[in-house]
Order: sequence, then C-alpha cells, then structure tokens
Amino acid sequence: MADVARRAGVSIATVSRALRDVPGVSQPTRDRIRAIAQELSYVVSPEASALSRGATGRVAIVMPRLDAWFYSAMLASMAPVLRGAGLDMLVYQVDGEEQRTRFLRELPARRKADAVILTALPMAQAEVERLDLMGVHVVVAGGEVRDYPHVHVDDLAAGRTAVQHLLDLGHRRIAMIRTSDTDGTTWSSDLMRQQAWRESLTAAGLETPDELVVTETYGVDAGARAMARLLALPEPPTAVFAYSDELAFAAIAYARAHGVDVPGDLSVIGTDGHPLGELLDLTTIDQDVAGQGRLAAELAVRLLRGVDEVANVRVEAQLVDRGSTASLA
Repeated sequence: MADVARRAGVSIATVSRALRDVPGVSQPTRDRIRAIAQELSYVVSPEASALSRGATGRVAIVMPRLDAWFYSAMLASMAPVLRGAGLDMLVYQVDGEEQRTRFLRELPARRKADAVILTALPMAQAEVERLDLMGVHVVVAGGEVRDYPHVHVDDLAAGRTAVQHLLDLGHRRIAMIRTSDTDGTTWSSDLMRQQAWRESLTAAGLETPDELVVTETYGVDAGARAMARLLALPEPPTAVFAYSDELAFAAIAYARAHGVDVPGDLSVIGTDGHPLGELLDLTTIDQDVAGQGRLAAELAVRLLRGVDEVANVRVEAQLVDRGSTASLA
C-alpha cells in the first residue's frame, strides 16, 4: 500500500479509502489509485487485514476423509459461499480415532480460524466436550452434535422411506448394508437409518434378524463384501437397503457378476443422491448433499457477521425411483 501511495503522491490512508471504496476520495483520484494498484499487482494481505479487525478471515472444515464423494461434494458446495463472503478455507482431514483425538487435543484450528464446520464427523462424547475449548463458532453439516447449529436431513424419515419403498414392492426379507466408518463412535445418521430399518420391518409384522444387517470396514469394495455375505446366507434377502449410494454401487456390481439379476432377483436402494446414480439407474434417497454443504457455510457466515442465533436447517430427502428396484417376482 505504501508503494501505491508513493506512486500516486497521496497518503496511505487515501489509498486505503480508495481501495475499500469508502467516502473521502474524489473519483479521479480513486480511479488513478486503482490503476496504479493494478499496475503494481497490489493485493490485500489477508493476514494484515485480519490483524486489523481481530479475526483470521478463515473457516476450518473438518471431515473424516476427502476421498469419498459425500465429503468432496460438501466441500465443493461450501467453497463458493465462503469465498463470496471473503473467507478462506482450511481443510482438516481427521480419519479415525487417533487423528480425531489428536486434533481435538491440540485444537489446531483454535487460533487459525474464526469458525469450524464439522462435516459428518463421528465423535465420542469426551471429544464433543472439547469443542467448547476452541472458542470459535461451530457449525455441523450432515448431522447433529449437541446443540451446535446444524444442517441435516431427517435420517429416520429417509430410512423409513427407503424401506417402505421396498415393502410396497412386495419384499419381506430386506437386508441393510452399512460400514464401520464411524470408528466405534456415535453418529446420528447411522443410528437413525438402522432404527428406521428395524422399525419399518417391525411395523410390517416382519422379523429383523441380525444376519440381515451386514457391516463391513470402509472401502470402495465394502458393498461388494457385504453383498457376498448376504448372498451366502441359507435364505438370501430379496431386497437391500444400503447406507450410501457408493455401497449400493459395489453391492449391485457384485450381485450381477455372480449371476444375480438386479432388480429381477434382488432390489437395491441406496442413500445420498450420488450423480452416478442416474447413469447406473440406482434407486436412491436423495439427501441433497451439496445443498447441505452450502447451507452450513451460510450458517457460518451469518454467525461471523454477528447473528447470535441462527435457525437449524432440515433438508428434505426425496425418493428417486429408478431401475434397481422392482416388484418381488
């Protein structure tokens, strides 16, 4: 800024007012200062600006992994909202209990960000209690954590819609596939979708044997491994409710590779609204992942602009009926 002021023959304060577009500078002077700033490739220093207003100008995004579509879609939808508000993003991947514990012990975002967005991050109760020590705004995307502002879908209703869809098609032996990516912690979406599976079948007068809930460690082939276990049962299911679309994709691929017709012999429904679902003709519960990320970022921006209380947001999940489910033969 001093270089611009020297070239323009004005004070640094005048340069500051001109570049911030505040009153007190004539239009010809303002235009000349902006032209010189452009010529010198002048850009505002975020660190200096942050010091002047007592803030960092950053929002920390914390998520378990970056290599899954759900999280990358969330991140991509948050970026333009935060950028439009003049905020930078810091992204922290805390994959597993060890990394999560270290992050919450060291609290690296405490002095580096003004707000933290937890993105579908499973947490133990002791870990949740440490969030208050950050001393910054906390927003939750894709779930609920205590009383922090959050954006989520009604996972119980979403799960009921999925299972009821299969029941309406005449299926009575309906399995559920999930992963152990919650690392032994409690995560509301996982609990609610399992609860929906059990309650929906019970309400229909059906049993819910443990053998029909299959859990596999996270991985691109988790759905395939789970499907292998289900098809090996003495009485395989005729329909499967998958916790995510990615699980459903792998499950369908395995079934078809082993001579099982989907949906003729086996119906499969996923959850998410993955864009590949349309190409692969997957019936799914679309939970508007991008919309959840965008709304969570908007909540963080509002909090940073001084809105003390913000309303939690519930995104409505929608059944998308495609070709991976059909009436029981």
